[in-house]
Amino acid sequence: MDKQAGAPEGDSGSNANNSIVHGDILEAILSRVQLIDLASACCVSRSWNRAVFSSLRRVNKIKPWLLLHTQSQRTMAPYLTTAHAYDARSHVWIEIKNNRPSSSFDFLLRSSHSTLLYTLSPSKLSFSFDPLHLAWHHVDAPRVWRTDPVVALVGDKVVVAGGACDFEDDPLAVEMYSLDTRTWEVCQSMPAVLKDSAASTWLSVAVNSRQLYVTEKYSGVTVSFDPSTKGWSGPFHLRQFDHEKKVFYSAITFANDRLIAVGLTGEAEDVKSLKIWQVNIKGGSLEELKEIGEMPKALLEKLKGNKEICSDSGNGSASLTSVSVTSMGDSVYLNNPSNSEDLVLCEIGECGDGECKWSEIKNVVVDEEDAKIKGRLILTCSSVGIGDLQRALLHENPRSVYFKHIQ
Repeated sequence: MDKQAGAPEGDSGSNANNSIVHGDILEAILSRVQLIDLASACCVSRSWNRAVFSSLRRVNKIKPWLLLHTQSQRTMAPYLTTAHAYDARSHVWIEIKNNRPSSSFDFLLRSSHSTLLYTLSPSKLSFSFDPLHLAWHHVDAPRVWRTDPVVALVGDKVVVAGGACDFEDDPLAVEMYSLDTRTWEVCQSMPAVLKDSAASTWLSVAVNSRQLYVTEKYSGVTVSFDPSTKGWSGPFHLRQFDHEKKVFYSAITFANDRLIAVGLTGEAEDVKSLKIWQVNIKGGSLEELKEIGEMPKALLEKLKGNKEICSDSGNGSASLTSVSVTSMGDSVYLNNPSNSEDLVLCEIGECGDGECKWSEIKNVVVDEEDAKIKGRLILTCSSVGIGDLQRALLHENPRSVYFKHIQ
């Protein structure tokens, strides 16, 4: 790094040497600056640019952002949608203000997995997969009319599976849209083992660049889809090693390209634990479930809901019937859909060998008066970098998107 990394380009002499901040000191200072402010700081000079990226690489690394999309519950379209992001590196919430028309939708906003948002109507499929979900793609709807399908981006293919309307011939129908050729293809239908649960409501989805995995939440039955063959593999059972039948709910996701299973043990009214396993698959079969973490009891109680209110009333305790999971890199965010006042972040060690780091996040979109969310909540997770923030701020009309810190 330049000795005079804190000085503007061209500064020299004793006056500059007496006032500059450089080297490790400058990097330490920049490590305390929020990421959205570093997007501007790195434009000061070439020396500052190098210092910013060196600090992000060596001192305080970028962490994946959690994005909360809140959609109004009005009975008629358009549905106004707001977006908030949690920057785990800086420990701050940010409201993403989008003044373009894409901030309102004529149909319900949905997400089947961590990185994709979509809306679906009988005539159009709209989807977004950029880190901040500012760019939207609009294509003709799939041939089969669907109300609650799995919609997933696998490589350059958008896979739409199940969720068909009652009057359709095949409730397990699968179609695939190519971003390259801009055409739809019909694929092998979902396995018959999912015939009674072939809707996004009952399924947990995990995606990497090669395959789509689908798990039935309450049974653990899991299948996989390969876009290159347009076919399915499986099923295998996530709970085949749970001989004592302690797990009653399962969700899946990817963390650093490792398939991860999240499980609730006990019963919905008396959850004993939340555990995380690495799922090792070989030849299309489940080879091993390796436990890599368990949520601390205090955080588990937070995730269940306001225990104090329940105990004061004398009417039992808070429940945790399900958990929604969204992830990117080594960060896994967990949420109780029936009580979203507290969110939990689990940071998984490399190769699953290190201890999981757990932390509580207060949900900024929860109303302080009644501890409820005013609308539908959709979660996604993204790797947001300096370039993404700069592009967002400079996107077309510079005043169309801006970021607001939330105290």
